[in-house]
Amino acid sequence: MIAGRLQDRVCPLCGTAEHSTLFADARFDPSRLTAMSYSSRKTPERMHHRLMECAVCDVLYASPIPPVESLDDAYHDAAYDSTLEASYAAATYGTLLDRIALRDLRGAVDIGAGDGAFLEQLLHAGFDRVVGFEPSAAPRSVAPQDVRAYIRPEPFTPHLLAEDSFTLVSCLQTIEHVPDPLGLCREAARILAPNGAMMIVCHDRRALSARLPNRASPIFDIEHLQLFSPKSIRTLLTRAGFDRITVARFRNRYPIGYWLRLAPMPSRVSRPLERLLVKMRLSQVPLSVNAGNLVAVGHKQN
Repeated sequence: MIAGRLQDRVCPLCGTAEHSTLFADARFDPSRLTAMSYSSRKTPERMHHRLMECAVCDVLYASPIPPVESLDDAYHDAAYDSTLEASYAAATYGTLLDRIALRDLRGAVDIGAGDGAFLEQLLHAGFDRVVGFEPSAAPRSVAPQDVRAYIRPEPFTPHLLAEDSFTLVSCLQTIEHVPDPLGLCREAARILAPNGAMMIVCHDRRALSARLPNRASPIFDIEHLQLFSPKSIRTLLTRAGFDRITVARFRNRYPIGYWLRLAPMPSRVSRPLERLLVKMRLSQVPLSVNAGNLVAVGHKQN
């Protein structure tokens, strides 16, 4: 699944390793990789690449990492089994649209569209046209037929879309996965019309939920090439050319069984609890939790 020699990186925000120090050594065993390793909302594997911390940008970034071509192949072939959780996530993200208050709804782009659940939210919100980018074949295959037509089977890369042609770009739990987050945001700014907005949802590495269990938190994962804080996600949008930037925390809503799957506890404890929840018919009961996620919104300058 992952092939090729690992490649060193510098800080993806300031472009240098001069201000970076070791945050954590790698915890990575290639023999443990499965078809689920590069899938969304998987059961945590407790593996990650070596992590560096930039003192200037306040971002954690993985270095070295597999070649981009190898990562592309891994995502293309990844399995998918989180349709239910994706629908809950999309509903939560749909409520975040109200914070942007866009008046111009001529077009929206969703980067990392998965099975198209958020594209449905965008259509319901009244956008005239939507485009999703999703390189993984498995989630596209289970997208509703009427939504699948809007999903392009490829990563979001430069010059695929016309300049100044959309009013919203969403990147939801995807910015951690891309090798060049600054380049992605600059391309998003290029395709946005003046006053258009970019909305990013990402993990908050400074959240209590990430710091208390240390590296047992599921955010420390081989899929995540960088992890942001409120400061670093604001820095990312600023350096990409956005202004009127807001960064806030929000509550996620998922079934209790899914929250238990993410909990930093050994499987000998979590599995009996999962069985108990199923027996008591509580596994699918939804619960809203502040799980340490951020929503950041930046607007394109006039």
